[in-house]
Amino acid sequence: MNDASLTGSTSSPPLAGTVGALYSFAKRSITLIERWLTPLFDLSIRLYVASVFFKSGLTKIQDWSSTVALFQYEYQVPVLPPELAALMGTAGELGLPILLALGLAGRFGAAGLSVMNVVAVISYADLSDLGRQDHVLWGALLLVILFHGPGRWSLDYWLKQRWGRAH
Repeated sequence: MNDASLTGSTSSPPLAGTVGALYSFAKRSITLIERWLTPLFDLSIRLYVASVFFKSGLTKIQDWSSTVALFQYEYQVPVLPPELAALMGTAGELGLPILLALGLAGRFGAAGLSVMNVVAVISYADLSDLGRQDHVLWGALLLVILFHGPGRWSLDYWLKQRWGRAH
């Protein structure tokens, strides 16, 4: 018997080749996810939440007197008079989702919609359990954007790449 056969140094063991192939596959998969799926997921979250709030704002401007009545009798927004609460709520539901969808001042849009979401849950006493679950989902998705940012497929990212960070 020679020394090479005792030490096993004549060829690499099959396990090392398998581990290397798995590592290579995992690395390529993670790169693919980071390049395409993560930005797509970020964009999908932004578009979904933006559409929910924007549609609500569109509903409010269809009949302004009904909207003011809702804020007067149904939504008990603290501190603000019903007319001002209706105006601010509707403006927020129409403006902030546009920022969110574009990813322009994305964290600002997410923060503003988060505040509106919390106020909606607090101020609407007759909110059903299913409605509350929707608000929890929207709030969680908004927190993802707030903490993570709007992602690579956003105007924020494009502007940062183009002009760099302000020092």
